[in-house]
Amino acid sequence: MDSLNSTVYLSTAYLAPIQYYCKLYHYPVICIEKMENYLKQTYRNRCMIATANGPLSLSVPIEKPEGIKCLSKDIRISDHGNWRHLHWNALVSAYRTSPFFEYYEEDFTLFYHTRSYDFLIDFNHALCEKICELLDIQLHISIKENYQPEVTNEFLESNRPKHTPEDPSFLPVPYYQVFREKFGFFPNLSIVDLLFNMGPDAVLILKDSINSY
Repeated sequence: MDSLNSTVYLSTAYLAPIQYYCKLYHYPVICIEKMENYLKQTYRNRCMIATANGPLSLSVPIEKPEGIKCLSKDIRISDHGNWRHLHWNALVSAYRTSPFFEYYEEDFTLFYHTRSYDFLIDFNHALCEKICELLDIQLHISIKENYQPEVTNEFLESNRPKHTPEDPSFLPVPYYQVFREKFGFFPNLSIVDLLFNMGPDAVLILKDSINSY
């Protein structure tokens, strides 16, 4: 890999999809955009999991500063609606019968019952570090203190559940999912779907889902 392609620029993301973690696995240097304008209805504050009733979106409620535009670094987490309890219950309900949920349960329950974060970007980053530790991904992340749109790339725009642009470098490989016999395979769900279902082999799925072309 040449130096021109050694860095990827990503937005913050909550329990990000598999595509996102393929970038974390593949690129030597990861830059998380802290000074970008925050966009709604993206993976920045939501994730998709597979449940007994099909795909489910989990959204972290946020508080934005006054004004039309605000920066990702300034987005606070709201305590509205007891969301931590709801998200954890949804994860337990969806994955308690998966092969590796009990193995990783303690690592995740801390984020919903013990630790508290004021800002979304800090919460997301802490979760990401823990997940990469469990996947044995060696991260070299820098949080950018200034926004330079001229050096960013298309992967920032792939952070949209409803309007994901084509990404020829990502070819999702099917893997075991709890409800696959009922619904078929759901590609590119939250990384926790892959982790709870595949355990230590999850990183092999990430590797095989990368098209280096």
